[in-house]
Amino acid sequence: MAFRGVFSLFLVGVFLLTGDLVQRTIIVPVVWFFPSSRGRVLRRWIRWLSAISVWLPRHVGGADIDIRARIAAEPGTLILMNHQSLLDIPVAYEVMKGGYALAVTRARYGRKIPLVSPLLRFDNHPLVDPGRGGAAQLERLRKVAATTTHPMLIFPEGSRTRDGEIRPFRTAGLEAILGARRWNVHVVVVDGFWRCAKLVDYIHNISSVRARIESTGPFPSPGPEEDVAAFIVRMRDLMCDKLHEMREAPASRVADQE
Repeated sequence: MAFRGVFSLFLVGVFLLTGDLVQRTIIVPVVWFFPSSRGRVLRRWIRWLSAISVWLPRHVGGADIDIRARIAAEPGTLILMNHQSLLDIPVAYEVMKGGYALAVTRARYGRKIPLVSPLLRFDNHPLVDPGRGGAAQLERLRKVAATTTHPMLIFPEGSRTRDGEIRPFRTAGLEAILGARRWNVHVVVVDGFWRCAKLVDYIHNISSVRARIESTGPFPSPGPEEDVAAFIVRMRDLMCDKLHEMREAPASRVADQE
């Protein structure tokens, strides 16, 4: 029902505005005045934000969100995830245990979005602008990857898909991250959210979404001096295989019951 989508989206807006106020007046000052608390405060804050961001479409919007993947938030963890909707980042954070990842995010999301844009900038998430920035942008991304103690999250397709299929990878950012250090790489695959890729789709389709999230890995990445091209091709093949496996599983279970 569109009503559930409208009401859910309305509550998301209220959540963003209220969270933005709390973040500006409480979270940021606490972190500035008590810098030793930064990691603990931001971890709890971001985990809470992601939980609410998934709870609203699930319990108000009526979406069925089945998160089957669980990944420990340990240093040196790199998550490659396919990209279907604006819900992908909070869903990815719900996959993680004990922390969160620095998400490689388009630069436009670092502006004008209540709560989200200030948090991305304050917590130093890598902001990229595909087609611009060139070598300097990739070098900044490489430095973040080399020094962070957080896991990292990247959507190698670069943009959301309209049919849920895996798009070709845009490899420059991923090559920069893989070239910075060795990683334990997890491939996370989400399916079902492509029906609400845009806000208008969310309004009309969120109540009918049946989404599932699974993962495979970890896979040790090549060393910084090694050729990562073949590794990236392998990761995309694994992502495609996992998606097709997930889509075939329901039919297989029905066949088994018959």
